[in-house]
Amino acid sequence: MNMEEKKVILDIRNFSVSFEQYEKGFQKTGLPVIRNLDVTIHEGEMVAVVGSSGSGKSLLAHGILGILPYNASMGGELIYDGALLTKERQKALRGNEIVLVPQSVAFLDPLMKIGSQIRKGKKDAASKKKLDGIFEGYHLKQEVQELYPFELSGGMNRRVLVSTALMGNPRLVIADEPTPGLHMEMVKRVMSHFRELADKGAGVLLITHDLEQALEVADRVVVFYAGTTVEDADAKDFRSEEMLRHPYSKALWRALPQNGFQFIKGTQPYVKDLPQGCPFGPRCELCGEECKGEISYRDVRGGRVRCTRAV
Repeated sequence: MNMEEKKVILDIRNFSVSFEQYEKGFQKTGLPVIRNLDVTIHEGEMVAVVGSSGSGKSLLAHGILGILPYNASMGGELIYDGALLTKERQKALRGNEIVLVPQSVAFLDPLMKIGSQIRKGKKDAASKKKLDGIFEGYHLKQEVQELYPFELSGGMNRRVLVSTALMGNPRLVIADEPTPGLHMEMVKRVMSHFRELADKGAGVLLITHDLEQALEVADRVVVFYAGTTVEDADAKDFRSEEMLRHPYSKALWRALPQNGFQFIKGTQPYVKDLPQGCPFGPRCELCGEECKGEISYRDVRGGRVRCTRAV
């Protein structure tokens, strides 16, 4: 069964996140951190959202789960399993059908022992046996289950966080930069476990800045730049620069180790300094007047791209 025939588990349409800020005392303004974000995830599919730090990727995870900060407002639509993902559904599904592997180990409860946290209080023999097996695979001793997060190293707590996704039977796993601080062998093991979850039927959303690791396990790659999705491509399209559509995606391809670590001048713009039209425009050699207006997200050669020059 190809991906088009599989059920869409999460459809993110024209998603946006903005923050309210006060300037000059009492003047309230909105800071649009994410704009025009579109991502679709099917059951059994692993989709990587790739972009540099500061592009707003983690806010996507928090928006899906309904855990954005109090001063954030969300726009667009989140469709989960064919129905709107309301605040009530987010609360009911969070930690059950929808599981987050967060970027920060601060998500662990400092006052609860590790084993109880991962098992969610379950004490039956089957739950304990399953956790023992997961810990063995991540080189964590059984005694760790009786310890508190502050008694573990950062790397150990990172492996504990990943274990939470493997304990249940989630339909959607959101992994937000799940591997910082882990050595390469463990990174590959963690990524392979996310791949296994997808192969068993779950939808997996991997949010990362590590394109090289994402390409080893993902089915599709959604390229994110300055708060906007600029391309949605099959992972195999990254085998050559010519198969990609957006200049930023091509720049990411050239920056891979096997392609010479090439770089482009300039930096990703801060949200207050966004140019008109394409946010990548100031760094793009192909930028013209037509790139300074509204740019639609369109189908090109089997993928989707937000670029006037893509053919």
